[in-house]
Amino acid sequence: MKLSTHYNKASIVISVSVLVVGAIVYFFTINYISQKQFDNDLGEEVSEVLEYINFHHQLPKATDFDEDETSFIKTDQTHFDTRFFDTVYTASKNKIEDGRAVEAMIPFNNQHYKMVIVISKESTQYLVQIIAIITLGLMATLLLVIFLTNRYILSGLWRPFYNTLSEIKLFNVSDSSKFKSTDSKVDEFKELNTAVQEMSGRAKNDFQNLKHFTENASHEMLTPLAVITTKLDTLIQDENLTDTQLNHIRDIYSSINKSTRLNQSLLLLIKIDNHLINDEELINLKGFLIAKGMQFQELMRGQNIDLSYKLIEKQITASKYLLDILLNNLLSNAIKHNYPNGKIDITLYANQLIIKNTGNPTPLAGDVIFDRFYKGSDSQGTGLGLTLVKNICQYYRYEISYAYADGWHTFTITFES
Repeated sequence: MKLSTHYNKASIVISVSVLVVGAIVYFFTINYISQKQFDNDLGEEVSEVLEYINFHHQLPKATDFDEDETSFIKTDQTHFDTRFFDTVYTASKNKIEDGRAVEAMIPFNNQHYKMVIVISKESTQYLVQIIAIITLGLMATLLLVIFLTNRYILSGLWRPFYNTLSEIKLFNVSDSSKFKSTDSKVDEFKELNTAVQEMSGRAKNDFQNLKHFTENASHEMLTPLAVITTKLDTLIQDENLTDTQLNHIRDIYSSINKSTRLNQSLLLLIKIDNHLINDEELINLKGFLIAKGMQFQELMRGQNIDLSYKLIEKQITASKYLLDILLNNLLSNAIKHNYPNGKIDITLYANQLIIKNTGNPTPLAGDVIFDRFYKGSDSQGTGLGLTLVKNICQYYRYEISYAYADGWHTFTITFES
């Protein structure tokens, strides 16, 4: 959930809560005030009745006091406290309404009367309803204003942040272009842009330093390795070497070749990880697979391995260099870990390339075979072959998976849809 959504949710919930609590308090306050006003009016009505009795020396009629309901009931009680209470009021046409009443003791002609005066609360209730409607209208208007403010005004306020975020997503340490900051009037966004600019500059500088170091180190390592290889070639041709010496030289020669391949593989991994290979072109994958199979014919013939195809026409955009490395590793593994008179099956679908081979009946460790420097117990390689396959697939957003079933080791590459 976006930050603006969290803010909208929090501001709306807080605003609604405050408005609801305020409306409840406001409602009860108005009711309390109106009730007190009714009680004051009823107290004045009682005073008017007493003045009427003292002046006219008779009890007033029910119609003598506007629309108030006034009744007098003779009682044997000589005293009770005046009380105010809610009751009903009978309006014209026998319409029943809510009312407020007062009950008081009235002495007259040595008799005691219980006087009850009832007045209608309709006008006040109507006023409360009007106030409630206005309050609800204000609540709805305020919520609408908050929503529109958060939707349009605050979204514009956050635009520099999202622009910066987009630039961060597109950031590439190998790209020579500088980070593009977005102007903003908000100090925090200005600080963010400054920090991101400084960070991107340091990252690009560190990357260039690492790149140059790796390239230089790789080049410097290849030179002495080439010299050593040349010297070994010369030594091997010496007819005076004993068998033991010749075997030692061959072991050294093999180790040098392995170190050279390891150096080249690590350098290639760095280039792939940092997107430094950009020689992509449209490739006929079917034709490429057939040509690659022909290159391995001699190795397969040595073990009498049968290679079968089931291919459809498919075009992909990729680097021939990387595709060649990917297929070289998969096919060389399929041959190296096969057995005499084994089989290799290559199937190309619209969205998948499947390379299967017979071999050791024990499945490989599918969760680690693509890790760097992982090697099986019988492997003599550098441990980077399948790592290169995985990184090349990730480079082109392909999925690579391994499975074993019915004596077949299967590598499946699923192309991006």
